[in-house]
Amino acid sequence: MQPRPAAKPQVTENVPRPSWKTLPRSIWALGLVSLFMDVSSEMIHGLLPVFLTGTLGVGTAMLGWIEGIAEATASITKLFSGAISDRVGKRKPLMLLGYGLAALTKPLFPLAASATTAFAARIIDRVGKGIRGAPRDAYVADVTEPAQRGAAYGLRQSLDTVGAFAGPLLAIGCMLAWRDDLRRVLWVAVVPAFIAVGILAVWIREPEHGPSPAEQRPNPLAWSAWARFPTRFWRLLAVAALFTLMRFSEAFLVLRVQATGLDAAYAPAALVVMSGTYMLSAWPAGALSDRLPRLALLVAGCGVMIAADLLLAFGGPGVLVWAGIGAWGLHMGLTEGVLAAFVADFAPADLRGSAFGALNLVRGIFVLVASVIAGALWSAGGPRATFLAGAAIAAATALAAVALLRSKRAST
Repeated sequence: MQPRPAAKPQVTENVPRPSWKTLPRSIWALGLVSLFMDVSSEMIHGLLPVFLTGTLGVGTAMLGWIEGIAEATASITKLFSGAISDRVGKRKPLMLLGYGLAALTKPLFPLAASATTAFAARIIDRVGKGIRGAPRDAYVADVTEPAQRGAAYGLRQSLDTVGAFAGPLLAIGCMLAWRDDLRRVLWVAVVPAFIAVGILAVWIREPEHGPSPAEQRPNPLAWSAWARFPTRFWRLLAVAALFTLMRFSEAFLVLRVQATGLDAAYAPAALVVMSGTYMLSAWPAGALSDRLPRLALLVAGCGVMIAADLLLAFGGPGVLVWAGIGAWGLHMGLTEGVLAAFVADFAPADLRGSAFGALNLVRGIFVLVASVIAGALWSAGGPRATFLAGAAIAAATALAAVALLRSKRAST
């Protein structure tokens, strides 16, 4: 039996409209795993910039390097984990390894006595993210009908972002209750990470159809496998690179609100606002992309990002900065699930893990570049220089998306 070719997404009258009732239960379980892990991660990430720059004395340029290298490490790891999941024909073992590794590294953050330890903890945590990322994204496509992929990715992103929304809020509450005791709050963040691993171990199952025999599965790292990807997939990677370049680490959003004079205990509120708009928009945007051209949502997301950067560049300590952070989250809701659905649409079915790995490798390289540039611009010209550069790149990204992805097949 030959591997099944990638199914073309079609919308017919026989296909139910995207709804939480029609999506597989495993998508909900996977969303809960992401939710609890993000509660843990965002409790830490919401305070980490303050912890590094305030407690451990790290400069903003070095923060850019730390954030960039950490995210790049995760993305490079995704390339190999995605390929391995295609080769072995299973997704869950790598997801369990990745989430488990991330959970085990959470205690290193409150134990950190130097920037080196915190940096090592961040890298190891991102390796765990890298191991689980591509197999998880491929799993969503494995268990979901093609006509509902946008909705499935949108729902998982929304549940993921519920955790990203709740984590900083919990961090703020703990900081206020414990009078800015950073290390104590970081210890609390360890608990939800292990809950996430438990849900994954008990409730996630491999697809019922199972993998094809080993001898019929391709070697994902062989040139013959990569040659099977269509041209539009490589064009999508180019567009994804620009999307990443325009959106550097969210750590700079935390620093932006802190620069307005906000107390350190409330600094995670930047991630609360961003995650709130991301959470509310990801599911509707994903479901809408199953009915409307996906390209239209990507371009709209670029427009929202331009507005976000301008608000962050020119806003004072008042509402404009917070509106910019909200727009940043809206941009993510409009684009993240849609990019994932594009990858699932364009990739051969038996190479989906490799496809998501390739996407995340490209994004990892460019998030490193973006974060380093953002840190350097911030050091040289302050937040205005950083966010104006982001706005310019967002405009270029919109033009590139239209030029490279505009076709009847690519936009369905």
